[in-house]
Amino acid sequence: MWKVGDFLTIRELWSVLVLLLSPGTCAVNMLLEYEVKSGSRCCCVTQNALKPGDVFFSVLELQGDKFLRHDYCVEAWPGPPEDCLGWWRSRVPTGDETKPKLAPADVMLNLFAALAERTEDLEFRYLLGLLLLRRRVLRRDDSKQDDAGREVLVLHCRRRDEQYELVVAEPDAEQAKQLQQRMIDLLYGNDSP
Repeated sequence: MWKVGDFLTIRELWSVLVLLLSPGTCAVNMLLEYEVKSGSRCCCVTQNALKPGDVFFSVLELQGDKFLRHDYCVEAWPGPPEDCLGWWRSRVPTGDETKPKLAPADVMLNLFAALAERTEDLEFRYLLGLLLLRRRVLRRDDSKQDDAGREVLVLHCRRRDEQYELVVAEPDAEQAKQLQQRMIDLLYGNDSP
């Protein structure tokens, strides 16, 4: 049984994705969290590799129609951009640290809210919503049907006292791998010092 804070191995994740994509499966009951290595481990300004134990900063931004993550070494950190969705401080793990950590909940909520009007990101937003449900950042209040006949989950965030609607948009098998990598690239890092 999964508990909050547990991580899935790649094999377990793949099993869950296969189950999610099976006909008749209700993905709302299958909340996801992935255990995989994150980003480039390279400063986007200096292009220097980040070494084990190095402190770095990550920024999540919307550039054009893409969400991008940039990692900065301490020396090149200009401070958070005003228009970023969020930023956080992390440390490259040493050899004895193996579990990656998610970006802070506020960063994930900012990304979740920013994706609300982007119909091309329905599946990604759905998986992010499931992750936020699993981490208990969001709570499911209700579900309904929209004008197009799709199921829509009504979610509540106590932290922000806001309500969100989430279209149930389960990814197909081809999208699953791409969405997994995108979530890893954007949201996973390692423990903050």
